[in-house]
Amino acid sequence: MRNFTNRKPHAVLTPYPAQGHINPLLKLAKLLHLRGFHITFVNTEYNHKRLLKSRGPNSLNGFTDFNFETIPDGLTPIEGDGDVSQDVPSLSQSIRKNFLKPFCELLARLNDSANDALIPPVTCLVSDSCMSFTIQAAEELSLPNVLYFPASACSLMCILHFRSFVEKGLTPLKDESYLRNGFLEAKVEWIPGLKNFRLKDIVAFIRTTNPNDIMLEFLIEMADRVNRESTIVLNTFNELESDVIDALSSMFPSLYPIGPLPSLLNQTPQNHLASLGCNLWKEDTKCLEWLESKEPRSIVYVNFGSITVMTHEQVLEFAWGLANSKKPFLWIIRPDLVIGGSVVLSSEFVNETSDRGLIASWCPQEKVLNHPSIGGFLTHCGWNSTTESICAGVPMLCWPVFGDQPTNCRFICNEWEIGLEIDTNVKREEVEKLVNELIVGEKGKKMREKAMELKNKAMEDTRVGGCSYMNLDKVINEVLLKHN
Repeated sequence: MRNFTNRKPHAVLTPYPAQGHINPLLKLAKLLHLRGFHITFVNTEYNHKRLLKSRGPNSLNGFTDFNFETIPDGLTPIEGDGDVSQDVPSLSQSIRKNFLKPFCELLARLNDSANDALIPPVTCLVSDSCMSFTIQAAEELSLPNVLYFPASACSLMCILHFRSFVEKGLTPLKDESYLRNGFLEAKVEWIPGLKNFRLKDIVAFIRTTNPNDIMLEFLIEMADRVNRESTIVLNTFNELESDVIDALSSMFPSLYPIGPLPSLLNQTPQNHLASLGCNLWKEDTKCLEWLESKEPRSIVYVNFGSITVMTHEQVLEFAWGLANSKKPFLWIIRPDLVIGGSVVLSSEFVNETSDRGLIASWCPQEKVLNHPSIGGFLTHCGWNSTTESICAGVPMLCWPVFGDQPTNCRFICNEWEIGLEIDTNVKREEVEKLVNELIVGEKGKKMREKAMELKNKAMEDTRVGGCSYMNLDKVINEVLLKHN
């Protein structure tokens, strides 16, 4: 037993503790498990409790050689049932200060279990690049550590140049007026691989007036810790971001685009892991039944992701834009979507849309996007939503809010031409007009054709022998198995 256990490689995967980071890393964990790895997946205690609440107390049990472990997040417990996304700056600050010690203690416990022949010894780490403390842990234990960057190649390139934005005096902004006075329209022409970019297209954490901004410091620190010898994997593919990937590859010889992960996993036989999910909110699967009765490509799917929060006024503008478009829609409204309270939609809106609209609290997004009734996706442009939409061949309406979303929106609308942008100051008339363009307009038809082209290219890259498939092979054989 001990000899068999010792031969199996053991990867410890650690996502940043937010839904949009957990999802893709769990996909990568499944892919490694299907290639023969023993997996330990590390969540925070807070998110682990949410997972068990949303999926059931035994939902993570019973998977051979696929275990879940937890570490504390160092934050004060949230009052109430704790079914909300945590504050990202507070979480990021805690990661910098509090995570290394409990993570190293977890690795020691795992290796104690290995000494008792219960599990294989830890042979490698696969870490969200935002969890850069794992670099130190890997060095101390002489383990290979593959850094998974959870957003686009372009976003990584932006973040690697954040220090330059500070040095050039472009961030922090002198005051709030710089968000509105045209300053963000300034061209950015000094970052390799980025064409026709403006300040407003750069990952939005530079839009701060605070010289001690936590997120800016957090991401600059992450960029400083990544060095030329680092192995970096990206959830993207060459056809999508070729210029930026080429530029990054000259900076990091061990850079591997292995995406899009939804397509890579879907083309891998994986029945025994299909039920293993990681949604932190309970999924409402009734929406899939509702979609069954709808016409092909007729539905607008609306979801602003796991972290975006909105004002009540913004919700109302979207609501009446959807209602006035007369198009059927499926709208995901999280319990914590609105700032300072829950969403309350008027009986007038409910009566107006009851025959063609469905509101749910959370859903299995990939299944929804791949349903034949979906005609378009109104999205915040998070990278998971972007890649999942591409993998489904679905065009988008884009309302980016923060983080990497403006960067993704720039590519979706201008480079790939598979989306249309909604103004930050959203108005119902614009929503109505763009929804109709998306579902029945000429632009919508062209965007759908381009989205299908990208879907097919993604499938080519992720099938056996494709670039992404081969890159994953290289990461496994040349890096993760090096010390096994």
